[in-house]
Amino acid sequence: MKKSSAKRVSIVSVKLVRESSILYERRSIRSPQDVYDLFKSFLEDKDREHFIVVSLDTKNQPVSIKICHIGSLNASIVSPREVIKSAILSLAASIMVAHNHPSGETTESREGVVVTKRLAEVGKLMRIELLDHLIIGDGTYNSLKEKGVI
Repeated sequence: MKKSSAKRVSIVSVKLVRESSILYERRSIRSPQDVYDLFKSFLEDKDREHFIVVSLDTKNQPVSIKICHIGSLNASIVSPREVIKSAILSLAASIMVAHNHPSGETTESREGVVVTKRLAEVGKLMRIELLDHLIIGDGTYNSLKEKGVI
């Protein structure tokens, strides 16, 4: 009789690592303009699409910001798992996401709408509400919540 080999299982710990920090003068986010003001320094003047998530506490105060994806000139593959991971580890009550369009144009794509709806569904299941998704361009933004996508 052939003896089966045992499978080694890793014992792990999971933690969020702070790479740096910024001061946010307003303390809480109340509008898409607030989100834009927070994210524009991360997203303006980038030559590729960047997708960012900010995790918020119950008072809509930002607790963490994570660049989830860096894409190409006009695309970024967004995984809900990667977006929600930092929110879970940050003990977020809600999230807001944003991405830039290096072209400067802020019109939403069909893919962007699909991703936004998927993130809203995942957030609802996890009880971490997606409050908004901004597309940031040249000195302006497009709020998908204000457009009725969320």
